[in-house]
Amino acid sequence: MKSLAYFSFLPLLIACGSKLEKASDKPAPPPPRAPDEVFLTTAQVQAAGIQLGTFTRRDLGTEVQATGQIDVPPSHRVSATAIMGGYVERLPVLPGQHVARGSVLATLRNPEYLKLQQDYLQSQARIVFLKQETSRQQILNDEDVGARRKLQQAISELRTEQAAAGSFAAQLRLIGLKPEGISAGNIRPNVPLIASIGGYVKSVLVNPGQFVNPQDVLVELVDRSDLHLELKVFERDIAKVMVGQEILFRVPAQGAGAPLLPATVFLVGKAFDDNGRTVSIHAHLPDSGPAATATAALLPGQYVSARILTGRMPQRTLPEDALVPGGEVSYGYYQTKTDAKGSTFRRFRLQPGSTDQGQIAVRPLDKLTDTTHLVVKGAYFLDAERSKGQGGDE
Repeated sequence: MKSLAYFSFLPLLIACGSKLEKASDKPAPPPPRAPDEVFLTTAQVQAAGIQLGTFTRRDLGTEVQATGQIDVPPSHRVSATAIMGGYVERLPVLPGQHVARGSVLATLRNPEYLKLQQDYLQSQARIVFLKQETSRQQILNDEDVGARRKLQQAISELRTEQAAAGSFAAQLRLIGLKPEGISAGNIRPNVPLIASIGGYVKSVLVNPGQFVNPQDVLVELVDRSDLHLELKVFERDIAKVMVGQEILFRVPAQGAGAPLLPATVFLVGKAFDDNGRTVSIHAHLPDSGPAATATAALLPGQYVSARILTGRMPQRTLPEDALVPGGEVSYGYYQTKTDAKGSTFRRFRLQPGSTDQGQIAVRPLDKLTDTTHLVVKGAYFLDAERSKGQGGDE
């Protein structure tokens, strides 16, 4: 009876044994890898065309990144204001219009203008009288007939009136009137606002009929004859910047294909902007050749991004195919292990610099030696495989 029970359980034991053997034949799942690691089989490495190399040393130009704007000197930017308040009678200019120096920007009227001209004419008439009175007193004094005190008083009054007339004449010139053109039959109720520089009208801030005070700006003018760059350089980089260095800049508003334009540093600031810890530098734009033609379309106030070329020095470089952009930093890969099954690669961070003939100056943010086996071709494929292994880019 025991033998019969043994033989009845034997097929069941054999079946269980077979299942255990089949389960043990399955390969163990690979161990989990670090987020920055990726494993490729030998076949994948060959199919992706991955190539290994090392850092190279090349004499590349060093540069400082900066941002800023197109600007003009303060002397080329004018806010036209009325010396004396008045009502705007005419306003013949429009924003964007070019005006020559001496052009009329606006015409103002005010009864005070009439009063000033009247005071000037009355002062001139009094001067004529006082000159005659001084002459009479001089004759009487010479003949020892008149009192010397009267001669001195006449001379004093003449000089006082001449000073007052000079003041009235200066005030008339300030408001745009010529004193020599004023007479009893030619008193003007309005005065012109004259452009002190030639340039373009940036803005018109008033309307006809509006009353303006002396401190009110009526028209803003910009002279584009001396366009230049004003750039902000951070404290850590300012020691590298010197007068005479070349600059390459572009205007982002012109699009991704905007050409690089040249400029030359002519002034380096000597004080920090306390808010951003930056120093202002100024650069001349070219005044002849094709580059000058390209910069002629620039407008004051346009934002620019620039590279200040500060010199040349040996630097670590990698081919462009070795870098994967990642925002503020880029990434590369190096080989950590290889065997017959495949290779393991690890991602590292680096800071890219200037580019020369397909080679990019790099500054690794992780410690790596010059003999590290770096991926110089195929970094994008590795990054894609790593992202898939992580369920997407982190």
